[in-house]
Amino acid sequence: MHRLFAGIAIPGDLSEQLSHLSSGLPDVRWVAPENMHITLKFLGEVDTGTAEDIDDALAAIDAPAFELRLTGVGCFQSRNKVRSVWAGVEASPALLHVQGKVEQSLSRIVGNGERRKFTPHVTLARSRRLTTEEVRPYLEQHGGFHAEPFQVEEIILFQSRLGHGGSHYEQAGVYPLAYGSAADFDEGLFDGAEMTDLYGQPA
Repeated sequence: MHRLFAGIAIPGDLSEQLSHLSSGLPDVRWVAPENMHITLKFLGEVDTGTAEDIDDALAAIDAPAFELRLTGVGCFQSRNKVRSVWAGVEASPALLHVQGKVEQSLSRIVGNGERRKFTPHVTLARSRRLTTEEVRPYLEQHGGFHAEPFQVEEIILFQSRLGHGGSHYEQAGVYPLAYGSAADFDEGLFDGAEMTDLYGQPA
């Protein structure tokens, strides 16, 4: 069996910049820089035949490369308990276009899975006991975070493997995006995603 998800890799220099945010919170598990990514669709445990179908579907996606920028920090929480802390992603119709194609292509193979609206983010830390009050100073301190834009030129199929110190992610497939302009995307497309506030949680 293979535990897979489709996503976007974070460049090494940007991961290093994000790693500077990886301190100042109690009772959390910080994500290693090499594991930082943006998830497009979580696929879960699949057999080899299904993995091959996923590979074929991702290889057939036709979408242009685009720029993406990380900005701000936030958290997902439930009942005053923080589940994760993340760096946010600037509104991008091009990203939604790619994610929609991934969702459409792979839902036919693995089902809809996650029913929440797509909320693009880069997970920085995971927690089980951190409260919203404990995370508030961190979010206020780093709320002005922003990074230079980076070019997204490929979709990655990641495989999650359990190793020493927890899970780590390996690239199981790389699917280049087309050269061209993503400037003509309708800005209104981003209304289909939910960008939560600092203490928000996707529906």
